[in-house]
Amino acid sequence: MTKLSVNINKIATIRNARGGETPSVTEAAIKIQEFGGQGITIHPRPDERHITRKDVYDLKPLVTTEFNIEGNPHRPFIDMVLEVKPEQVTLVPDADDAITSNAGWDTKKHLDFLTEIIAEFKNAGIRTSIFLDPTPELVEYAAKTGTDRIELYTEAYAKNYIVNKESAIKRYYDTAVVAADFGLGVNAGHDLSLDNLKYFSDNIPNLLEVSIGHALISEALYMGLENTVQAYLKRLAKW
Repeated sequence: MTKLSVNINKIATIRNARGGETPSVTEAAIKIQEFGGQGITIHPRPDERHITRKDVYDLKPLVTTEFNIEGNPHRPFIDMVLEVKPEQVTLVPDADDAITSNAGWDTKKHLDFLTEIIAEFKNAGIRTSIFLDPTPELVEYAAKTGTDRIELYTEAYAKNYIVNKESAIKRYYDTAVVAADFGLGVNAGHDLSLDNLKYFSDNIPNLLEVSIGHALISEALYMGLENTVQAYLKRLAKW
């Protein structure tokens, strides 16, 4: 079964555009879980342009499913995650000024750094995942870091899906197969949507979790949050 973790950064973006507490990221997290969402993902950045440090601490006691915190492992981020102790931390090498995540780790180049950081998290009992481009040859080095999972960066798949879905998914499939060989779980996220999720889910082996935010929150503007969460869960159902 592939779990749906909903990234609520966009809720915070809307709130911050106006100030105040509306819409509420905590209320959104509660409702998403009530509607069947199996996890809550956040990606706090240093400038707090969407999720703030306060949000991280406010959400912790309210997430009764799985709490996944994404981010670039600078020291303040590491210390915050070690204090909050989510179920999962996803390491993403995005620049502080990046609009959104736009590349995975070069696990060969950053092997020593990632190994050291992952050891800290695992010693604290936090499951780890490394954001990775669909590059089979980097999976071996991801495994050497001691990580539990990789998260496949799916922007390229989403862009190419409408052109040739078989070609779009090939390297993702190949990377997932290698990950299984090394005993790594597979997550995925970025630009997955109601249009392209089912094909991805049906064709990627050992897909444990998808983290979806921008498309899901955008689609909820038209369909409503409960209906949209339920629609995503149906795309992931194996029947």
